[in-house]
Amino acid sequence: MALVQTVAGLLLLFLAGELLVRGAVGIADRLRVPPLIIGLTVVAFGTSLPELFVSVSAVLRGAGGLAIGNVVGSNIANVWLILGASALIAPIACSARRLSRNLTVMLAASVLVIALSLDVELNRTDGLLLVAGLGLFLLWSIHYARRHPDAARDVLEFEQELGLERLTLRRAILYTLLGLTGLPFAADWLVTGAVTIARLVGVADAVIGLSVVAIGTSLPELATSLMAARKGHAAVAIGNVIGSNLFNLLAILGISALVGRIPVPAAFLQVDFWVMLAASVMLLAYTLPRRPIGRLSGLAMLAAYALYLGWLVHDGRSLAYLTGMHP
Repeated sequence: MALVQTVAGLLLLFLAGELLVRGAVGIADRLRVPPLIIGLTVVAFGTSLPELFVSVSAVLRGAGGLAIGNVVGSNIANVWLILGASALIAPIACSARRLSRNLTVMLAASVLVIALSLDVELNRTDGLLLVAGLGLFLLWSIHYARRHPDAARDVLEFEQELGLERLTLRRAILYTLLGLTGLPFAADWLVTGAVTIARLVGVADAVIGLSVVAIGTSLPELATSLMAARKGHAAVAIGNVIGSNLFNLLAILGISALVGRIPVPAAFLQVDFWVMLAASVMLLAYTLPRRPIGRLSGLAMLAAYALYLGWLVHDGRSLAYLTGMHP
């Protein structure tokens, strides 16, 4: 029953998230919001809403480990799984200088989250800092995109890859309402099912968050990136991943911490945060010299992700995951 509930939650999460993004973009379009602003705010935030609902639901249920596991696990999956799979279809160009800048901001956000977690919890003050960081990043992104036409083209290209058709205002409002109604139910089913599975298997909530929930909530980004790669726009995938990871760290963790205290398992400070950071540094190693991510590198990323998941399965019952305190 728990497995059925988890799968149903993931499916509804995907469908509701898709409806919400399309509806919100449709409303913004009808209100004559500039496409650039839609791409940098409505689309970027909308595609991260499933993770947000899951993490907030987890915090409200007292499963904070699942909330932080969802974010950290999604960020690892976004780099190694999504970019690795996309690179197998077509090499991913890393020639744009702005990719290095955005990736540097993502690394800074990762370091900030790690620093705030050193006291083994994320509280409301930490949440405020993260959300403020998101606001500054959005303002900078809009300012930069307006001054650099090539950056604006990338944002619009990403919107096109999502296949966001022009909707009537009535249909856009309907999609938005359906999405907003479905997401809380989907998140509740997913969190309830995932926590039940964790109890039955004997692993911590954080392990389920790092693996099953993280992969499930990353499926929309995976679908978008693979679709872009097939159409010869593999470079869209890397911008998608960097944007998603930034929103995960600043918006999702920030808002979740504002909702309630998030205990940080000791294993995150020992392993998982550093795996997330290593995946980001690996990505930086391609963007700084502007080397494409080829098929061999894609295989290496997928192998690294498989090794990480294998380690999670092996170490999932350890005390470091079962408690937020250092052993």
